[in-house]
Amino acid sequence: MDLILWRHAEAVEREGLPDLERMLTSKGERQAARMADWLNQRIAHSTRVLVSPALRCQQTAKALGRKFRTVEAIAPDAGPAAVLAAARWPESSEPVLVVGHQPTLGLVASLLLAGTPQPWSVKKGAVWWLRSRDREGGAPVVLHAVLGPDGL
Repeated sequence: MDLILWRHAEAVEREGLPDLERMLTSKGERQAARMADWLNQRIAHSTRVLVSPALRCQQTAKALGRKFRTVEAIAPDAGPAAVLAAARWPESSEPVLVVGHQPTLGLVASLLLAGTPQPWSVKKGAVWWLRSRDREGGAPVVLHAVLGPDGL
């Protein structure tokens, strides 16, 4: 199973807005568009896209131009277990793209790769692509790609 973790692109600071209503900056819109172009060239058409209800995540996901499902369980401050349950890791038969938040996405990545949740940093607009492998004697999870929008 492929699990792609995509942190929302750059968003405006709170400025009196409720956290869920923070929108992308113009830089964030460009970041989301660049990463969406890269992803659309590489992810399968069958990829399930799960998105936090936060406006900045919704806007980031819309750059893909694909259908997505809003999942309350991956809102800000969600735990890694909630993200993995929503993605049906590692049993899902199709790839899953999660558009979410820090520190949750970093905790998910570290849990899967290092076996324990650690405060790993996922930059704004960046993607961590993880793959579950059923190999005898091998690592069950491999890191397929890590890429930030400024590296495109």
